[in-house]
Amino acid sequence: MIERATVVGLLCPAVTLLRLLAAREVADFAEWYRAGAEYTDRVADGMDFDRAGANATGADPLAEPAETVAALREGRTDLPPEPARVVAATYLGDAAFGRPFLAYTPRWYRLALAGPVALAARRLRRIAAPFSEGVATVGGDAPDRPSPEPAYTAPSDLAVDADAVAAVRDAGGFEAFERSFVLADAVLHTEWFAHVADAAGIVVPQDLVDRTVRESAAHYTGGRESLSPDVRRFQRLLFADDAWVRDIDASYRLNSALFGVWERVLREERRRLDRASRN
Repeated sequence: MIERATVVGLLCPAVTLLRLLAAREVADFAEWYRAGAEYTDRVADGMDFDRAGANATGADPLAEPAETVAALREGRTDLPPEPARVVAATYLGDAAFGRPFLAYTPRWYRLALAGPVALAARRLRRIAAPFSEGVATVGGDAPDRPSPEPAYTAPSDLAVDADAVAAVRDAGGFEAFERSFVLADAVLHTEWFAHVADAAGIVVPQDLVDRTVRESAAHYTGGRESLSPDVRRFQRLLFADDAWVRDIDASYRLNSALFGVWERVLREERRRLDRASRN
């Protein structure tokens, strides 16, 4: 039986996101950036990816985020190019995340979240703008173009049968919501991580990203029994975004039933992958 908190969280999602929209200034988004930076750093460390993006002083904008976070808390936008690029990539990655994510989920969920997600995306893009515009090419003098938003994979672009996502998304009931939520996150958090990691100079093999998206799409739509070991390891680390959800909920004092549902679904999938890794 679905717990009452789960029902409330899923029937009233707009309340949580509208509370977040009270955040309007650069300083209001400092904890948002911190949570994203710490998440990206944990995944990169867990995968032993090459951290080639340290700047000339040896500072790593993700492994050593304290100075950047302190500047954001003061409302400053005059960051050096390296951290400015990562800040812009984080905010723009999140701004672009919601709409494609909803495309994977049941119609009732898309309708409930569409408005708040669009408002949150506009807010994040506005906050990202001064960082994106101020970015310069690392190691050079010519101004770089603003950090682009990632191009997330739509359900119709996955390398699975055209009806596979619909079969997961539209099956009905809470189980369909959970399965579609996990499928969406498995694809999109892979692409979000690759986007932010690239901005931070972290070397993420494109072959691994492509295989992770391809295998995960097949696995979470029922066409593949298990993930290959390196993809499973990558997804196990990426599904630690339950900690990101918990961090945002606590940092912004949301006490959100919706975030509680998200956290539980993500945590359960991370633990399942962890068990599979040990077998």
